[in-house]
Amino acid sequence: MARLFGTDGVRGRANVDITAELAVELSVGAAHVLGTLGAFGGTRPRAIVARDPRPSGDFLSAAVCAGLAAAGVDVLDAEVLPTPGLAYLVQSTGADLGVMISASHNPAPDNGIKFFARGGVKLPDEVEDAIEARLGEEWDRPQGTEVGSISRYEGAVEAYVEHLVSTLDRSLEGLTVVADCANGAASVTGPLALRAAGATVHVIGDRSDDGLINDGVGSTHLEPLQAAVREYGADIGVAFDGDADRCLAVDADGAVIDGDQIMGILALDLKERGKLHDSTLVVTVMSNLGLKLAMREHGIILGQTGVGDRYVLEEMNLGGFSIGGEQSGHVIIAEHATTGDGELTALHLLQRMAETGRTSRELADVMTRLPQALLNVKNVDKARATIDRGVLDAVAAAETELGETGRVLLRPSGTEPVVRVMVEAPSDEVATEMAERLATIVRDRVGL
Repeated sequence: MARLFGTDGVRGRANVDITAELAVELSVGAAHVLGTLGAFGGTRPRAIVARDPRPSGDFLSAAVCAGLAAAGVDVLDAEVLPTPGLAYLVQSTGADLGVMISASHNPAPDNGIKFFARGGVKLPDEVEDAIEARLGEEWDRPQGTEVGSISRYEGAVEAYVEHLVSTLDRSLEGLTVVADCANGAASVTGPLALRAAGATVHVIGDRSDDGLINDGVGSTHLEPLQAAVREYGADIGVAFDGDADRCLAVDADGAVIDGDQIMGILALDLKERGKLHDSTLVVTVMSNLGLKLAMREHGIILGQTGVGDRYVLEEMNLGGFSIGGEQSGHVIIAEHATTGDGELTALHLLQRMAETGRTSRELADVMTRLPQALLNVKNVDKARATIDRGVLDAVAAAETELGETGRVLLRPSGTEPVVRVMVEAPSDEVATEMAERLATIVRDRVGL
């Protein structure tokens, strides 16, 4: 059977794949596994639960709270809050467990459940596997005063916004920004934080009450942001995803500034401040080769991990590194966060603009992106794609053809039923042609 947990928790169609029953069982399993591992220190455990504003979040949040309380965990319900806001509260309050109900950038009918351990860090694979193994097991149920309580977390939004603004060294006064909140969890906290930091803020994608999360807005749909930046004459636009753990940007002309460029900007900032440990930036295999070449010119080394900000964080923790992230906009600034934080990223990107007096485009030009083509191949056997000899031979041939002028990456998605084929090459034409050629081979060899 396929593993229930993907690269970012359990995710699927709400009330079909992600049901109330599953939410209860996962919550009970998490409480039991963490308790068995001694994560609660023998005391009555305390958990914080939050969600993004998609419609199914109400019943799934209720189910998660019920499962935790039934297992003897006291629960604070923070209601709608960005994922990094939950991680911060778990860390800052010393809570034993955090549970986020969100499907991140996925469409509104989807939802997901992801867990955070004490300290606000995501659970390692082996703990997730242990939780999955205990689903449906018989267990001794607490009774009377041994069951957990459920109460509302008062002041969660204010505490998170105050934390975000406190990480800055200077005001953002004089900068005008358009914030696209993806009709998601950032709809309140994002504008609050940017304004509290001194920026002039115009907001789009803040219809969080309409169930339109990620619907044509946010980091996966930058067109409305590009138009709004030009309309308002803003210095920059920033776009979050549904749970605000990622941030992409557009410059004053509407040109995209992706996660690689943002990481390059912030890594250079940290290096100048003497805060870039071992002169290292941690990225995933999806980062553009142009970032590696640009950072090399500035004496910055790139560490590389598999896809998923949890793996980036693991590598950062192992080496004590200061910053890492993904091309998709997950950026982890270790001094201030334990996970990707889109709002934190936006604030520090704007701070770099304010400090240097340079435009977002001038800052983003720190790297030259190699042309890249990315295709999602659907209706294929994801597992076979990584071991099929015909597919592997085709990838090897493409790599030989490119030499040092590009690269090829083929990987099964951890959150969707597709195989991703990515090619970087000297030109768009070469990248597109090669990606299409490899995608056809994947379909022919391992198609269902």
